[in-house]
Amino acid sequence: MRTSAELFGSDRTDAPLQGPERPMLDGWLDYHRDTMLGKCEGLTEEQLKTRSCEPSRLTLLGLVRHMAGAEGWFTNDGLTGPVGPDSKRDGSPYGAFDDVTQAEVVDNVDGYRRAVARSRAFCAAHEDLDEVCASRGGEDITLRWIYLHMIEEYARRNGHADLLRERIDGLTGD
Repeated sequence: MRTSAELFGSDRTDAPLQGPERPMLDGWLDYHRDTMLGKCEGLTEEQLKTRSCEPSRLTLLGLVRHMAGAEGWFTNDGLTGPVGPDSKRDGSPYGAFDDVTQAEVVDNVDGYRRAVARSRAFCAAHEDLDEVCASRGGEDITLRWIYLHMIEEYARRNGHADLLRERIDGLTGD
């Protein structure tokens, strides 16, 4: 059985303060990915599944599951489908937060890491930030938009994770 540090540990580094656009985007996205994992490190399975407060479904494990699904923005490959847990299970927009009490933490974190690895591979194969990678409501979405959306999504969810972690054991910080 892996320790919490082995499961959630990361080598988080600060995002670059200057440089070309692509390394800046990659740096900020990886910073936020590692922040999400860091918020979970050192907690028990029960703590990872602890709700913020009723009636909210928000949990740290739910956030990891949600972000695994959100990583799908980068992988517009319809042949292989999603790698991580679907963030909208059973058609519910809150599916990633449902049924966490029965969820296997290790399986979900491994699924998250696979989703991130798949996103990184996709980005490495697509260098043009103006490449159209998806469509939403008939509007084309570029790789640049996906990067910015994911950085925004992680920043929002990491704020949630910070509050959850503070509620669980008082730990704060980024």
